[in-house]
Amino acid sequence: MRADLDIDGGVVVGIDGSDASLHALSLASDEARRRDCPLHVVRAWTLRTAPRPPDVPPSAVPSVAEFRDWIVLRTRALVEHTLPDPENLARVQLHLPRSQAVGALLTAAETADLLVVGHRGRGSRLMLGSVAAICVRRAGCPVLVTRPHHRRASRRNPAAG
Repeated sequence: MRADLDIDGGVVVGIDGSDASLHALSLASDEARRRDCPLHVVRAWTLRTAPRPPDVPPSAVPSVAEFRDWIVLRTRALVEHTLPDPENLARVQLHLPRSQAVGALLTAAETADLLVVGHRGRGSRLMLGSVAAICVRRAGCPVLVTRPHHRRASRRNPAAG
């Protein structure tokens, strides 16, 4: 796991835990395998966007280290769940910068061969999310915006749908 964005080629994918970003992760992994290159998984976070660590009492304010440690654990779990094939996991390099998503992805894209993002993140009303739209306009490499073909069942209730 790296907090920096020292990337020298390969496929970069931005994830935030949304279904769209996990679909992007899966497609980015396939592309990295085809290209025989590293897969750089970028999960940018700030204290406002980070999920609250579950082991911190509701009355307490989590420390930056507690937020970071939870982001690391959660991101690893999401990647391992989405890419269970050991060959795909071997290509993965996690980058977890404490940064806004757009800035982190544009920085990573400066030296990447391809940037992959989901069509939208947490906001679901727009056809193309703001992060994806900015990346398409400003990234220093080709950008693939993915869109799942169908709604996936909720991770909390796999029988739903």
